[in-house]
This record gives sequence, C-alpha cells and structure tokens, in this order.
Amino acid sequence: MQHKDWSLREGDSLELMNKLEPDTVDGVITDPPYCSGGRTSSERLAAPSKKYLGGNTAYPEFLGDHRDQRGFLAWCSLWLAAAWRATRESGVLVTFIDWRMLPTMTDAVQAGGWIWRGIVPWYKPWCRPQLGRFRNACEFAVWASKGPLPLDRKVPVLPGLVTAPPVPRADRKHVAQKPMSVMRELVRIVVPGGLVRDPFAGAGTTGLAALAEGRRFIGIEMHPTYAAISRRRLAAAVRFRERGATE
Repeated sequence: MQHKDWSLREGDSLELMNKLEPDTVDGVITDPPYCSGGRTSSERLAAPSKKYLGGNTAYPEFLGDHRDQRGFLAWCSLWLAAAWRATRESGVLVTFIDWRMLPTMTDAVQAGGWIWRGIVPWYKPWCRPQLGRFRNACEFAVWASKGPLPLDRKVPVLPGLVTAPPVPRADRKHVAQKPMSVMRELVRIVVPGGLVRDPFAGAGTTGLAALAEGRRFIGIEMHPTYAAISRRRLAAAVRFRERGATE
C-alpha cells in the first residue's frame, strides 16, 4: 500500500537502504532500537517489554534491541552511512537515543559521514522519581547534516528543547512510541515539501508527523505487525486530510 505522499516497505532497513538511489532523500528522521536496556548479556537479550515496560506484553516486541555497545556502534555506522548516501547534499539527520548510548550514537553519526550539529533533548515532565538520584527526564535527538547547511533553506528557527509527556500506555501502538507533538517539531528541520525517510518506522509516527507538516514520507519496518499498523495509520491520516480538503 502506498500513496503519492507516502510509502512503506517491509524488510531489513540496512539491506533496503543499501539499494536506494543516492541523493534522493531530504532528511532521515528516525528512532532506532537503543540497545540500552540491561547490563549483562542475558539482560540485553531479554524482550524489550521486560527491559522497558516491566513485562507488559500489550504490544508486539520490536526487533534488533540486543546488541552490546561495540555491536551497536558498528551496526549504527553501517545504516547511518547508507542513509548518508541516500540523502541529498545539505540534507539532514535526526536520530533518537537515550543517555546510555548517547556517546556511542554521536560517534556512529560521524563515522557514517554526517556532520554532527548538536543534540535536542526531549524533556518528559512526568517520569519515575528515584530517591537520591537525578530524574532520568530526557531522551535525546542527535542531529546532523550531509555537508554544509545553508541558512536559506526556508526552514525556521527551531526549538533546542522539546517538551511533552510520554505517550500513555493505553494510547500506544508501539513499545517505544514517541509523542506526535515531538515528532512534528523535529520533522520541520527538513525543507518544506521534502522527502523524509525513516528506516525504523515502527508504528508510523514519524510519517504521520511528516504528512502533518507538509512533507512526504518513505518508511521501512522489519516487524510485519508494526508495518501493518504503520500503513493503517498513514492511510487513515491521508483519508482524513483529503476528506477535509473536499468539505
């Protein structure tokens, strides 16, 4: 299923991105598996629902969250290099990560050929407090560009911090779903009307944000259940938009 403004392919992101034509994408906005849950090999190999949701199995388990730090660096360097090849000159990258893997991700971004431009924290006002510790109240969006980043791209000044509570579990379609408001802020770094690619599409929130902000979208998702959820959500968003345009 696809539309003139969006499409989604099912399969391994690295394999599919290596087949892309170069210089065809305006921005890569994505939320890869962090591989940050667990200190030992057995803990890392546990299901994401156990690592991140205390065993809540209400959502399908996402794939690829088992790598140790060195494996994560090597893997990210590969898909980031493939994303760099597919992106046009002065195109952009935004990729989520948490504090545990933040140094590894910033190394991988640069190993993939990107110019690292900075970090945008996502501040979560509601998070679990722990006595005697600072709150882990942020995840981070690392952003970069392919080559120079001109100031005349028709992109406005964007916030250096985005604030939103996590998606309530009752409303989630994915274990690690990001808030729509956060993703809408981030996709605006891509030029208006530009093509956004998400190699780890999950439940399709990046695509929904791209469409809502006047961008086009191409996603890749390995898990068949999440690929189906993503397609349904994208198709419903386009139907709603087109119905509103005719009323």
